[in-house]
Amino acid sequence: MARWCYRHRLVVLLLWVGALFGLGAASSSAGTNYAEVFSLPNTDSKRAYDLMAKAFPERAGDTDTVVWKVDEGSVRDDSVRSRIEPALREIGAMKGVGEVTDPYGAQGAAQISKDGRIAYAQVTFAEQANAVPKDLVQDVVDTAEKAGGDGLQVELGGQAITRVQEPPTGTAEIVGILAAAVVLFLAFGSVFAMLLPILIALFGVGTGLFSTQLISHVTNVPELASLLSTLIGLGVGIDYALFIVTRHRKGILSGQDPEEAAVTALNTSGRAVLFAGGTVCIALAGMLVTNLRFLDGVVIGTSLTVVLSVLAAVTLLPALLGVLGHRVLSRRQRRRLAAQGPAVERASGLAARWSATVERRPRSVAALAVVVMAVLALPLLSLRLGTVDQGNDDASTTTRKAYDLLAEGFGPGFNGPLQVVVNGDPGESLVATIRKTEGVAQAFSAPPANGVTVIQVVPTTSPQAVETDRLIDTLRDRVIPEADVQAHVGGVTAVSKDFASVTADRLPYFIATIIGLGFVLLLIAFRSVVVPLTAALMNLIAAAASFGVLVAIFQWGWGLDLLGLGQEGPIAAFLPIIMLSLLFGLSMDYQVFLVSRMHEEWVHTKDNARAVRVGLAETSRVINSAALIMVCVFMAFVLSGDYGAAMAGVGLAAAVALDAFILRTALVPAAMHLLGDSNWWLPVWLEKRLPHLAVEPKEEAVPAEAPAAEGGPASAVHGFVRTADGAPVPEAAVTLLSAGGRQLDRVVSLADGSYIVSVPGPGTYLLATTAPSFGSRARQVVVGDGPLVCDVELAEGEVDAVN
Repeated sequence: MARWCYRHRLVVLLLWVGALFGLGAASSSAGTNYAEVFSLPNTDSKRAYDLMAKAFPERAGDTDTVVWKVDEGSVRDDSVRSRIEPALREIGAMKGVGEVTDPYGAQGAAQISKDGRIAYAQVTFAEQANAVPKDLVQDVVDTAEKAGGDGLQVELGGQAITRVQEPPTGTAEIVGILAAAVVLFLAFGSVFAMLLPILIALFGVGTGLFSTQLISHVTNVPELASLLSTLIGLGVGIDYALFIVTRHRKGILSGQDPEEAAVTALNTSGRAVLFAGGTVCIALAGMLVTNLRFLDGVVIGTSLTVVLSVLAAVTLLPALLGVLGHRVLSRRQRRRLAAQGPAVERASGLAARWSATVERRPRSVAALAVVVMAVLALPLLSLRLGTVDQGNDDASTTTRKAYDLLAEGFGPGFNGPLQVVVNGDPGESLVATIRKTEGVAQAFSAPPANGVTVIQVVPTTSPQAVETDRLIDTLRDRVIPEADVQAHVGGVTAVSKDFASVTADRLPYFIATIIGLGFVLLLIAFRSVVVPLTAALMNLIAAAASFGVLVAIFQWGWGLDLLGLGQEGPIAAFLPIIMLSLLFGLSMDYQVFLVSRMHEEWVHTKDNARAVRVGLAETSRVINSAALIMVCVFMAFVLSGDYGAAMAGVGLAAAVALDAFILRTALVPAAMHLLGDSNWWLPVWLEKRLPHLAVEPKEEAVPAEAPAAEGGPASAVHGFVRTADGAPVPEAAVTLLSAGGRQLDRVVSLADGSYIVSVPGPGTYLLATTAPSFGSRARQVVVGDGPLVCDVELAEGEVDAVN
């Protein structure tokens, strides 16, 4: 497929461009039909909601609030009313505004604070918040704010108001892409190579978003799906293309023509991309086991974007590589290739030195990594799930100011009232009992409607306070049962509490599902029991540490001001499931790319120490570059203006950074060195029953090896092992392997560095040499009818590959 896409590049480009613009035109004409379906079956708040729907079947659209405060005097003064009332009348006359309830009417006394300095009006739109035109919302904001000034503060709060104070759409995405472009340019040194991963990500995300918008017309897809699709699509799209382009560039530098290099890259890194994309989709699909129906649309949108990003990486990318040819290299690399010819592939510098350090001191490296992750995970012990509301917004926003004014004038619980919904008329006894309950500031009932009575309960504490959660439990467990009525506690705060409880209850099943599926996939791919067990443990460690970072920042408030975010509070109840899905998928990506290279080396040499050392030396740089790109993309969502999106972005950025920089480049290889050959252990009975799913390409068939001549070997390879200065290297291990990776002979060099290995017959073999305190060398040797002289030079801090 890679060869076909490379040779028919114009056809592939036209198909992808046509698909992108075609889907864009279709989604633009059809529009979006996002549905915020939020259902928590078998919960008390859901029963309250159902009764509310029965009482008020024709409920209006989104209700927002205009709040004003006077520095002196009272909001009832004529000087204040003469400025506020005309503004409210003008807002009420706007097309799209259904009703404005102000405090100056007959029923408005409760909308003025006891000291008379703060009042509010409720603006009810004809549509829900997401459907209200931004122009209309901006007109409401401008009209209300014009009434302020000269000792009168006017602020606005509500979901519709939030939309107009967010940064322009696409700001976070653009910043993330620009940051990724800088990292890619530093990694490649070529503008064309830098653009390739970005183009792949844009095509994947673009087609994914447009497809999700079209799907929203046939099934329930929440608007959250578009945000998460962009978040995950940019990350995996850039990363997957980065892995393939890196392998392609190595192929060209080693002497392959661009077409063969592209085919080889797709047949190696491309396979790993397909496998990694599958693991991400499986991790996302794990959300389905929670039985939270609003997540179904999230799974559809994010999984579709990942699939299209993978498809772009394995089809569009080869076509673009065909267009660029040798220009995928930097000018310096092209000049050096023309002047000096192909270069032997070697991992050197910091990556090779670090790999050698991990091999020499695996226990120290593992212990240090575990201590760091454990310290970061400690805040997880105080994790509290809850609601994210406008009290968490930045202090400079009008929504946060309106929230604070309402809390100041009417009590902190006014921003999150509870609704006790009674099936029937409870009389005054239940209302009186609720008023006397500890933690209740006020309670009053509305006249029954359709046989349902709603009692509005204002707590003395804020919606995010632990005391408010206790009040909900008290009402449900003691007050309502003692009143002997059929009633349920609802409202946004109660829904959030129930959602947190449901999430906590179902989280173990969710984690078990995605870890189990990931274990099975890695077991089949790498034919090992230990490798998937190690991956599962590392994923749990990464999750614990990343949530510890989240708690420290968003729940304890460490660094919130530095990030330009709002006030600390509980962790959003929806975040664990969504974040764990993305985290487990992305963590598995890095595990696949790291271990697939180790497994490739193990198959050829059967030397675990060498396999781990070479795999780490060759992949750590590209994994760290990929992780740095993802961190940039995720952190850019701090600029989205959405507190929940910022929380998800910071959490995922921390998770990816810890996973790549500590786990995959330190703890995993250190553990694999300590485990030795048992890393690749698989029971024989299980080997026979497992299907074959190879991440690496199938070995090319090789001619049968000639049998040894009677009376001795057919030939031999001999020579000296020396340093770059010509000094002999004693006790260096020299191994001769067949082209298929079978060990044929292994010797140790003598004091003068000399060695000799037996060869069964003429042919092509692999000669691997390694020694303590040195790098390793592996090269192909072609043996004829007679002995072959092959001197080996070892140097510190370098590792070359068998393949």
